Amino acid sequence: MVAALLGELADLVLPGACAGCGAERVRLTCGTCAVCVAELEGLRPRPAAPTPPPAGFPDCVTVGAYSGALRGALLAYKEKGRHRLARPLGALLAGAVAMLAPRDRPVVLVPVPSTAAARRERYGDHMARMTGHALRRLRAAGWDATMAQPLRALPRPDSTSLDAAARHTAAVNSLRINPRIGVLRRGGQNRGTLVVTDDIVTTGATLAAVVRRFEEAEMQVTGAAVLAATQLRKITPGV
Repeated sequence: MVAALLGELADLVLPGACAGCGAERVRLTCGTCAVCVAELEGLRPRPAAPTPPPAGFPDCVTVGAYSGALRGALLAYKEKGRHRLARPLGALLAGAVAMLAPRDRPVVLVPVPSTAAARRERYGDHMARMTGHALRRLRAAGWDATMAQPLRALPRPDSTSLDAAARHTAAVNSLRINPRIGVLRRGGQNRGTLVVTDDIVTTGATLAAVVRRFEEAEMQVTGAAVLAATQLRKITPGV
């Protein structure tokens, strides 16, 4: 699925350095050089979890480790304004969603929200934009997919000095949810397979906090699809 999308964009030439490795003066496809395109096409989504996972951490599928071309492309998209990368990155994300969501059931994608400050800095909500491309890719492949944004993020303090419990509390306190929104309405007959999408999983505190908020609204998260998992925490196949 991913290779097909990248192939569709094979003739697209973008200016600037390769988003994946930083190489200059090379022909770019989807914003990356041929070597990085091959690396991205070779990624295969797999289950992942931090070690140890925080309480409430959902089943999680990552496209790959937060390294190499994937890390470079994600940083270029997220921090350097290379918004055209949202489409190929969204295609990669769709592959992770597909491992969690049966094709014969409706699937609802819920992107982890950005704070207002982050949206201003990045000229929009980077996860909503990328999840929208994943949604279109899934629909083209036969999924009955929709996207909802019932969550909003409040500013939270720097968590680098916090222990796991404090980090989880800070993440939960930063999230607000409106359970009455559209396909996620409480008591609805068919709310579909609920998959949370995010860019990076490190300690798992944010995803666990999202799950807790949904559980408080009597909604069950099937799993989380993320682009990358950091190697600060061990990626555990089969978790």
